[in-house]
Amino acid sequence: MSMFLDTAKIQVKAGNGGDGMVAFRREKYVPNGGPWGGDGGRGGNVVFVVDEGLRTLMDFRYNRHFKAQSGEKGMTKGMHGRGAEDLIVRVPQGTTVRDAETGKVLTDLVENGQEFIVARGGRGGRGNIRFATPKNPAPEISENGEPGQERELLLELKVLADVGLVGFPSVGKSTLLSVITAAKPKIGAYHFTTIVPNLGMVRTQSGESFAVADLPGLIEGASQGVGLGTQFLRHIERTRVILHVIDMSASEGREPYEDYLAINKELESYNLRLMERPQIIVANKMDMPDSAENLKVFKEKLAANYDEFAELPQIFPISSLTKQGLATLLDATADLLDKTPEFLLYDESEMEEEAYYGFDEEAPAFEISRDDDATWVLSGDKLEKLFNMTNFDRDEAVMKFARQLRGMGVDEALRARGAKDGDLVRIGKFEFEFVD
Repeated sequence: MSMFLDTAKIQVKAGNGGDGMVAFRREKYVPNGGPWGGDGGRGGNVVFVVDEGLRTLMDFRYNRHFKAQSGEKGMTKGMHGRGAEDLIVRVPQGTTVRDAETGKVLTDLVENGQEFIVARGGRGGRGNIRFATPKNPAPEISENGEPGQERELLLELKVLADVGLVGFPSVGKSTLLSVITAAKPKIGAYHFTTIVPNLGMVRTQSGESFAVADLPGLIEGASQGVGLGTQFLRHIERTRVILHVIDMSASEGREPYEDYLAINKELESYNLRLMERPQIIVANKMDMPDSAENLKVFKEKLAANYDEFAELPQIFPISSLTKQGLATLLDATADLLDKTPEFLLYDESEMEEEAYYGFDEEAPAFEISRDDDATWVLSGDKLEKLFNMTNFDRDEAVMKFARQLRGMGVDEALRARGAKDGDLVRIGKFEFEFVD
C-alpha cells in the first residue's frame, strides 16, 4: 500500500501569553512598598518551516493537533515571565496552506527553509506595576495573558516539478520517466500501475537539467472524481511545461486523436489555467506496428481542427523501449522551459490579506443576542479579548472590566434592547446580573 499523502486537515493553537502578577515590595526599612508585579511572557507562535527532506504529508495523518507552549507568568521584583519558544512544524516543499473556515490561501511554501507563522502567540498580561498612578499608587490589578491564535488549516501538497507527464493509463509515462531519469517507478501492463506521483531529474546532453513528474493516468471524468485523476490533477498546477504522452500504436483500442482531446478536456475542466501551459505532444510506442500510419492520421486531424492563427504544438515521435528520439525531445523540452515563465498559482482573490493582529476599527466592538433561556449574550472579538484578559480573582480588575464595558456602550445598548435590573448577561460561559 502506498504511503503517499498530499492533503491534510490540522488544528493549530499558539501559546497564550503569561498572566501578569500582583505583588508589592516587602523589604526591610521600606514601609508601604509600591507595586512590584511583573508582566507575563509571550506565548509561542506556530511556525511552518519547509524541509526538503520531506516528500509527503504523511506526518500529519496521525498527528493533527499542534499546540505551542504558553508564556510564563510574571514574577515579583517587576520581573517579566519568560516567553515561550515557537513550535516548529516541518512541511514538504510545495505545501499550500489554506484557512479551513474561509478557504483563503495563507501561504505557498516552495523554498527550502522558508518559514511562515500560521498562528501567533498571545502577548503577556501586564503586572500591577503597570497600573500604578498618582491616584492609585498601589493597584491590585493585573491582566491575564492574551489568548493565542487558534485555527483549522487545510494543507495541500503540489509536487514541485518543471515538467509534468500526462496521458491515459498505460501509454508509457512511467517507462519514459525510468529511461530519462534515475527514478524507478513501478511499471506494469495494467491500468493504474502508477498510483502516486513519481519525480525524477533529467540532464540533457547539453548539460541542462529539470525535474519531471510522472502523474497517475487520467481517464474521462477525472476532473469530476473518476479514477485517480481528481486526487492528483493538483500536481500539474506547478509544472511549466506539459508533456502529453499518447500511445500511437493504439494498443488499447482507442483512437490517438480522441485520447488527445479527452485529456485536454479533463485538464481544462479541472482548471482553465492549465491550458495556458505549453504542451509538447509525445508520440510514444513508435516501434510498434501501425504507429507510423496512426501518427500521420493524428497530424492531419490536429492540423484540420486547430485554429489557423494558432501555433501547432510540437510533436516528437519516440519509443521509450528502444530510446528512439529521446535526446531530441529532452532538448526541445529544455528550450521550451527556458522561454516559459513561472505561472502564478493563486490570484489576489484567493489569497488572505496580510494578517492584522489589532482590532478592525470598522467592526462593532460587541454584539448583543438573546438566548433561548432569555439570557442576554454578549460577543465580539474586542469584548471577548478584554474578558479573557481580565483577572476576575481581583475586585479592582472586575471593577475595571465593568468600567470598560460601560465605556464601550454595553450598558446603554442593553437598556435599549429592553434589559431590566436582575436580567442575566452571559459572556462565553461566564454569567452575571445586569444592574440598572
